[in-house]
Amino acid sequence: MTKKKTSNVIIFCILCVLVVAFLTPIFFVLINSFKGKLFISNNPFALPTAETFAGLTNYVNGIEKTGFFTAFGWSAFITVFSVAAIILFTSMTAYYLTRVKTGVTNVLYYMFVFSMIVPFQMVMFTMSKLANMTHLNNPPGMVLLYLGFGSGLSVFMFCGFIKSIPLDIEEAAMIDGCNPLQTFFGVVMPILKPTAITVAILNAMWIWNDYLLPYLVIGLSTNYKTIPVVVQYLVGSYGAKDLGAMMALLVLSVIPIIVFYLTCQKYIIEGVVAGAVKG
Repeated sequence: MTKKKTSNVIIFCILCVLVVAFLTPIFFVLINSFKGKLFISNNPFALPTAETFAGLTNYVNGIEKTGFFTAFGWSAFITVFSVAAIILFTSMTAYYLTRVKTGVTNVLYYMFVFSMIVPFQMVMFTMSKLANMTHLNNPPGMVLLYLGFGSGLSVFMFCGFIKSIPLDIEEAAMIDGCNPLQTFFGVVMPILKPTAITVAILNAMWIWNDYLLPYLVIGLSTNYKTIPVVVQYLVGSYGAKDLGAMMALLVLSVIPIIVFYLTCQKYIIEGVVAGAVKG
């Protein structure tokens, strides 16, 4: 066996191990969602048997106890509009910061970069208090908050890609009579599609699964609870948990984000390949 084939076999084995390591937790959540809640804590790694199999009981109980579909709707609303706002506003900001070179734009760029390293725990109490004072404790307010917290990484990623776009393309559009907005939306934005989808996936996974920010801002006492928040309803007094229903809701909550990722992953691959060829 040649050295190249040996290295390929080793890489393949490593990738297989990584796939198993990443999929194993999801697999155990799935099998436990079909087991009775009394059998999950006793033997969480065992496959369902005729004695432990609970069918769809966990799913029905979880949906009825938490109002899952209402929470699903609010999670979808917040995620979709937050991601759309992040892509729109941060791409325009990155375009301006990249093409307009002044001292102010340089300072703004590094402020966005600096925001990436500020821990959320440093600002969460002040932010939640301010959000309540300014009546942002609702889904539209959450969209605005996520726009603020997601702008740092998104601007950084868009700026890196925009720097690789030749100015000749934009100058040709200007000669054809396009103003800056027409140039951005008609010429630059289509080129940014792979990066925009990458930004969308990263932010969608974060926003959809986020528990702390909705809990601090919206809380448990309103009608705008998201999926990670309503799962807490399955935790009873003295720490008692309905593990069966909790596992079922976790399965239902990860399905949309997995489908979204599988749908968009080809665009990420295309963007990586295009960037490699351009470079």
